[in-house]
Amino acid sequence: MTDLILKNAELQMKETIDAYVIHLRQIRTGKASGAILDKVMVNYYGSLMPLNQISQITTPEPNLIIIKPYDRNVITEAVGAIHKADLGLNPVSDATLIRIPIAPLTEDVRKNLVKKVHKELEGYKIRIRNIRRDAIDEIKKIENISKDLISDNEDKIQQITDKFIKQLDDLTKEKEKELMKI
Repeated sequence: MTDLILKNAELQMKETIDAYVIHLRQIRTGKASGAILDKVMVNYYGSLMPLNQISQITTPEPNLIIIKPYDRNVITEAVGAIHKADLGLNPVSDATLIRIPIAPLTEDVRKNLVKKVHKELEGYKIRIRNIRRDAIDEIKKIENISKDLISDNEDKIQQITDKFIKQLDDLTKEKEKELMKI
């Protein structure tokens, strides 16, 4: 029973790490990356669709994103959606595609992005700790469980928690290096 609780907690923590990785990919670093447009939703004939599902997004140069919508009629809507997403991008459109030049980040912007990443890191650490707390509570609710077994499982869940917190810290340090690199 306790093994199932530990496996479930570990799975939830892994999902939290995966969500953090996705979140980090969407933070602009001064290099062109289509991932920063992942959350842009475009009004496509009356329904909201992710931009990456209604167009081809490429990065032919380190400082340029090219978006080729599969349907030319959606270009104006896509440009509006990119502006509305408040990503600090200035799309330029023509008849068949959208170009987004990626300007180099200033030092102040880089520092602010690092602060933002660290703030987000704390939120994800809290999620991991909440999973740990819930797992420990579940173990304590098991009937006829000895205090030694509870203590052993608390130690195991703490080791799992420490492993995932370290992964979060490592991912953050990597992103910080990427942001501060000119």
